[in-house]
Amino acid sequence: MEKGTGVLVIAGACLLILFMVTVKRKMEFFLNFCLRAAMGGISIYGINLLLQTWGISCVVGINLCSLLTSGILGFSGVSLLYAVAAFRFL
Repeated sequence: MEKGTGVLVIAGACLLILFMVTVKRKMEFFLNFCLRAAMGGISIYGINLLLQTWGISCVVGINLCSLLTSGILGFSGVSLLYAVAAFRFL
C-alpha cells in the first residue's frame, strides 16, 4: 500500500468513527426527548384526573405545545404548565 492510500484509509476510518459517534449522540438525544414527552403526557393526564376528582378545575390540555414543553424541560416543564394554568385560574 502506498503512503497516500494509507493516509486516505486512516482518514476515512476516522471520519467513519466520528460519524458513528455523532449519530449515536443524536439518536440518544431523540430517544430521551421522546421518552420525556411521553412521560410528560402521561403525567399531565394523571394530574388532570387527580385534580378532577378533587374538584379543582385547573387543567392542562395535552397538545403539541405541552408535549414539546415536557419533552424539552422534563418534569419541570409539566410543573411550569400547571403553574401557568394555576396563575390563569387565579
